[in-house]
Formats: sequence, structure tokens, C-alpha cells
Amino acid sequence: MKKGRKRPIIIVLISIVLVVAIAFSSVFVLAKTKTIFINKWFVNEKNSTIGVDVSSYQADIDMNKLKEQNIEFIYIKATEGSNVQDERFAENWKNAEKAGLLSGAYHFFSYDSEGKTQAENFIKTVGTDIKGRMLPVVDVEYYGDKEKNPPAKEDVVRELKTYLDLIEKEYGVKPMIYTRADIYKKYLKGEFDEYKKWISSLYSPLSWNYKDDWYIWQYLNRGELQGYTGGEKYIDMNVLNKDKSLDDLIVK
Repeated sequence: MKKGRKRPIIIVLISIVLVVAIAFSSVFVLAKTKTIFINKWFVNEKNSTIGVDVSSYQADIDMNKLKEQNIEFIYIKATEGSNVQDERFAENWKNAEKAGLLSGAYHFFSYDSEGKTQAENFIKTVGTDIKGRMLPVVDVEYYGDKEKNPPAKEDVVRELKTYLDLIEKEYGVKPMIYTRADIYKKYLKGEFDEYKKWISSLYSPLSWNYKDDWYIWQYLNRGELQGYTGGEKYIDMNVLNKDKSLDDLIVK
């Protein structure tokens, strides 16, 4: 009689395991198809070093208000390609310093212009003195039809190296590279290993698709905070690697 009672318990346990497996599989599929955002489940925002990145899309930004929400650093778009300057950069750059919010500037890399002229655009816009700010960043991602028609690796590596070398020569520090895990594997891995990495993985935990060293993980592009008005509803959220120091990202 006692042996017979075990069968219903086993059936129940198997059913629970199957339900959990199906639920997990469904979440995984939804994450991969960009239907849901699960990364907030994996980031302890209260006990982590959290930052944001912004551009003119966020319009009017109250840096003090961001600080009140435990935002510890901010990256501000400065330039894009060889000729574009973010219209809010100067204002955001000044206000971040005034508020005492640790800040850095980033450049959106273009596959359609020379690395040299892109570096000149960034330096002219940001200025030559960035001591006390965060490392300059170059944003390497797809735009327009580039994902469907990706540029040749040799062209990207050549122009990006030119850009990075000129930025390092100007500021005396190696810039940090922002990119996605798939772009990193296609263009950067083995070519730019000596640079600090800021990796975007918005729909699944970074560890699911990236195994190399990193400093910052952009885990959400649907963050909602107080302190920016008149533009985009959302803001990009980033977390510092718990094994890294924010001090390592400051220009001395």
C-alpha cells in the first residue's frame, strides 16, 4: 500500500517540472523575439552602480533629478560620423558637471566616412580637456540598412583603428567601445581586445550571449525615470560590472 502512494506524488512532481520547463521556454522565446524585457529580473538596481546614456532625444534633462534616483553616471551623445553634432550635447555636458554627476561623451561611429574626420569631429565638439570625466566612448552598431548589408570587416577595422588611435593620442587614454554582442563577434573580437567594452544586450542577460570581459552592460532601452521632458519617453539603462571599479573609467 505504501509503495502505491508514491505514484501520484511522482506524477505531480513530473507535472510541476514540465510546467516550469514550458514556462521558462516561453519566456526564453519571448525574450529572443524581443516581445518582453526580462533583464530587470537579473539586475539588482538598488545594490548596483546604475547609469544612463542620453542624447537630444531625451530633450530637457534635469541632472539633479537623475542623481536623486540613484543614477551614478551618464554618457552623453556628442557626435555622429564626420559632420553631425548632437544639438543638446553642450547643454547636457555643462549641466552634468554642474550637478556633480559623473559624465562621459560618446561618438556614434559611421561606416560611411573616414575614422580620421570622425575623430576630428568628436575632439572639436567635446574639447581637449576631459579630466575628471569618464572615458570617451565610440558607439559601434548597425544603422539604416547596415544589418542587412553589413560593411566589410577590413574596412570597419581599419577606420575604427584610425579613430581610436587619434582619440587616444588626443586624450592620453584608450577609449571604451560600446557595441552589441553579435557585432563584437563579427568585427571586434581579436582586433580590439585591449579596449574596455560596454556591451548592449537588451532582451536577455548578457551572460547568455557574451562571455568576454566587459565593464558596462546596457540592459534596458525602455527605462522610465523622472528628470527628462519634452522628448523621448524612455531612457537607456546601464549597470557597471560588479567586479569592476567606476574609478577605472575616469580620466585622470
